[in-house]
Amino acid sequence: MRIDVVSIFPEYLAPLELSLVGKARRTGLLDLRVHDLRDWAHDRHRTVDDSPLGGGAGMVMRPDVWGEALDDVLGGAQAHPGEVELVVPTPSGLPLDQRTAERLATVPHVVVACGRYEGIDARVAEHYRGRGVAVTELSLGDYVLNGGEVAALVLVEAVARLLPGMVGNPASLVEESHGAAGTLEYPVYTRPPEWRGHEVPEVLLSGHHARIERWRRDQALERTARRRPDLIERLAVEDLDRRDRDILAELGWEVGDEGLRVVSPPGGVAD
Repeated sequence: MRIDVVSIFPEYLAPLELSLVGKARRTGLLDLRVHDLRDWAHDRHRTVDDSPLGGGAGMVMRPDVWGEALDDVLGGAQAHPGEVELVVPTPSGLPLDQRTAERLATVPHVVVACGRYEGIDARVAEHYRGRGVAVTELSLGDYVLNGGEVAALVLVEAVARLLPGMVGNPASLVEESHGAAGTLEYPVYTRPPEWRGHEVPEVLLSGHHARIERWRRDQALERTARRRPDLIERLAVEDLDRRDRDILAELGWEVGDEGLRVVSPPGGVAD
C-alpha cells in the first residue's frame, strides 16, 4: 500500500518513522511518502494561501498550488478509478471510524491533503471528484485543530495497522475495541496478580479458557453498554447467545426480533 501526505509542515509527520508504522516503512510493507506543499509554490516567499473571497477572518489555501501538488502525487488516478483515494481532513467532514479505516486499508493508494488556516479552497475537492477521483473529507471529532497533520497521523496509523503482516497477532484486531465483535474491548491485566491492594479477577488465573472467554465477553458487553450504548444498538440480534441476552437484560436492554432497545440504562461509567 502507498500513502502520500502533503503538508506545509512535513516535519510534523516525523513520528511516522517510529513503532510499527516506521518498521513497516523500513521493511517495504508500507510505502509512505511525505511532501512539502510549498515545493509547488512559485514565488520567492513560497506562498500557499490568500485572503478569503467575500471577506472574513483567516486565510484560505490556494487551489492553484494544491492542484499542481495533487496532480503530481495522484498521478494517473483518473485513469485508474478505485485504486486511488484523496482524503481531506476537515472539521466539516464525515467522522473517521473503524469501518472507514478498514475500507481505506483496501485502497492501493491513499493521498492525504493536510489543510491549514481556514482550510483548502473548496474547488480542489470538487475538481478531483469531477475527474473521477474518490474524495473523502474526514473529521476526527466535533472539535477544531490548527491543521490536518494530527488527523493525518491518526489516519495513517489506523489504516496501516490493518495491513496484513503489520500486527504480530491478527487476533488482536478482532478482539479490540471497535473490531469485528462490535463492542469495546474488555479490561486487560498482566503480572503481578496483586498490585497495591488490587487483585486480578480470579477467573483469569484459572486456566479455564472457556470461562475466561465468557468473562471477557460479559465485561465487553457491560463496558460497551455503559460507555457506548450506541454500539449496543448496532449489535446483530442473531449473533447474541443466551448468556449475551441475559447480560444485556441485566444492563437494562430489551432484546427483540427487530433489534435492541434500552429500557433502563445503567448508571455511571465502568472502569
